[in-house]
Amino acid sequence: MTRLIDLPTLAAFVHERGAARCMTELATELRADFLRWESFDKSARTASHSPRGVIELMPVADDALYSFKYVNGHPGNPASGLPTVMAFGVLAEVRTGYPLLLSELTLTTALRTAATSALAAQALARPGSRRMALVGNGAQAEFQALAFHALLGIRELRVYDTDPAATDKLVRNLAHVDGLTVERAASTAEAVRGADIVTTVTADKSRATILTPAMVEPGMHLNAVGGDCPGKTELHPDVLRGARVVVEYEPQSRVEGEIQQLPADHPVTELWRVLRGDAPGRTRADEVTVFDSVGFALEDYSALRYLYQQAQARGLGVDVELVPTDDPKDLFGRTRGASVQGRTRLRRVA
Repeated sequence: MTRLIDLPTLAAFVHERGAARCMTELATELRADFLRWESFDKSARTASHSPRGVIELMPVADDALYSFKYVNGHPGNPASGLPTVMAFGVLAEVRTGYPLLLSELTLTTALRTAATSALAAQALARPGSRRMALVGNGAQAEFQALAFHALLGIRELRVYDTDPAATDKLVRNLAHVDGLTVERAASTAEAVRGADIVTTVTADKSRATILTPAMVEPGMHLNAVGGDCPGKTELHPDVLRGARVVVEYEPQSRVEGEIQQLPADHPVTELWRVLRGDAPGRTRADEVTVFDSVGFALEDYSALRYLYQQAQARGLGVDVELVPTDDPKDLFGRTRGASVQGRTRLRRVA
């Protein structure tokens, strides 16, 4: 049987366990998998672009487990009552191809994205960073704030969005987080002034310039999350030219990340090398560092593996007969003599 975790199940789990704790645990799994980078069969995601958005498939595997994520990015969706990002994924055995887990990945993607951002910042931001600017206050914003609060000790958050309602939502959702103060800013420039870390997580599918060189101060760490497909950026290219740039998977980031604005030979470093100590992260206090994050399939593998572990340990989700488990040579026999209702086996796990 295949374990199914739907959105209500995962949302209840995150509520009970706490989003900050889930992201802290996810960061541990992410680090472990990045450290064994060579163990994975990797490729850039396959993308189908349209004028209104993109639909992508993101596969990765080691010698034991295979995973993929289906995910979209449609910035205009909220006007129609749909999320900008929607996703689901599968974790399967390599040995047999059997699907172990089918899970929602919309909420999970927000968790793993923020956990990856914080993991990178632990290696790239100045020690003792306590002030963060958060530009873009949409669906990902709370997760970024909580991950950096939990994993880096961020205490002061200055927030800005062109949509005041998005900022209202963010302030409301973070109002009861102990040890975190949230201050509204009137502009991006005001939000980033004096920040140790700047997170940009905007949604428009355009070559936007959220941060200009004049806004960047010595020693800042820039966590650029919103630019994640061709033609979608947030940083002025001169910001990148003056910084140490770290990416997840260079072949994918060259096409989709902030570095799509730069020549193909502009030097960047992959995150796994920094985490493993094979390459430096920050080399001096006044250096500007950039994590050019587009999201990579390995992060979804880590997240799905984490969810499967939690499902086994805590009984999350239901078991469904997604593929045949009876006589492997008699598939047609499954179509004979029984109603759909009678042939569906669903067991809810307490």
